[in-house]
Amino acid sequence: MHSVYRSVLNRDVKFAEPGEFAPVSIGGLSVWPPVVLAPMAGVTNYPFRFICKEFGAGLFVSEMINARPLVEGSDKTLRLADFGPGELPRSLQLYGTDPYYVAEAVKRLVNEGRVDHLDMNFGCPVPKVTRRGGGAAIPLKPSLLRNIVRAAVQNAQAVPVTIKFRMGINLEYLTFLTAGRVAEDEGCAAVGLHARTAAQLYHGHASWDAIAELKQAVKIPVLGNGDIWEAEDALRMMRQTRCDGVIVGRGCLGRPWLFRDLADVFNGREPVDPPKFEIMFRHARILADWFGERLAMHSFRRHASWYTKGFRVSSNIRAALMRVERVCQLEQLFSDVDRSQPFPPSAMRVVRGKATGTQKVSLPAGYLDNIEDDAPLAGSDEDAGDGG
Repeated sequence: MHSVYRSVLNRDVKFAEPGEFAPVSIGGLSVWPPVVLAPMAGVTNYPFRFICKEFGAGLFVSEMINARPLVEGSDKTLRLADFGPGELPRSLQLYGTDPYYVAEAVKRLVNEGRVDHLDMNFGCPVPKVTRRGGGAAIPLKPSLLRNIVRAAVQNAQAVPVTIKFRMGINLEYLTFLTAGRVAEDEGCAAVGLHARTAAQLYHGHASWDAIAELKQAVKIPVLGNGDIWEAEDALRMMRQTRCDGVIVGRGCLGRPWLFRDLADVFNGREPVDPPKFEIMFRHARILADWFGERLAMHSFRRHASWYTKGFRVSSNIRAALMRVERVCQLEQLFSDVDRSQPFPPSAMRVVRGKATGTQKVSLPAGYLDNIEDDAPLAGSDEDAGDGG
């Protein structure tokens, strides 16, 4: 019998059979279940990774850091590049538009023993990034993409390098197959495809058919990203596309126990009811210990809104969540809330995080005039920020 903790969409999905799926190999890392936490700015810091990892195994990637300030010794960037005590494997996403700075950043990270896995970001759709020729704009110039990837791989020594990208900037300029082949040619351990274009941002449905197409085009592992809102979605994606693993982003916001659900379904088990409010308080306390209470609670306000999606919580409490300054205030707000209420299945597929509409992708003037140009644009990494 199915538990109530399943949405209508996935009621008929069969859990994994023994031997149906295998761990995904990323260099020397064997990842089971084959699940990767997507890097998300201001979200996938150590406290959030710690909470997610408590619920299940997998690979948990840090916030994105910018190669150039890392090379130049920025304290903020070095702080973002930190991992928690005993955190293994240490997986970090690196952003860079210039092969020189990428090479130097990778050398520093590897020679100082800071990382066990490096992921490269070539999918950021944010206008301030693409209008300078960065992020999702880079795969439009395959020679530049190749040089950046080569700089990372050749300096990573035994640390596996993966790259993540989108289908293209829009449906007219699809670059995902070229990006996948560049990654394979240059020695990447795997690739991740967010199956939307940069023009789509996070709108509409991901095109899982593109994941299947990429899987047929390359021989290295392919990780699919897009619309993993509940654990059974991962099984459907892998069965439909034959990809090697999944990348989970917005679906785990306010629901870090999704990784336990994923471990359950990949091991043929029914997911159990989540801990709900208790884990929200625990997350807030760990965040406060890591960053200091005031900064942590300002950051946690959006997490609180995600945790409470679909629950019977008064509008006064929801408004007060946006003003909390201390963990004890957060806990006090819920003193009269029925904490035994079950997680509402209807909330599983409620969009969390970025939910903007579509866009016309901003590119530098004349950027498409010479796609074989391999020179990084001056200042192309200046607005990317850290974790942007």
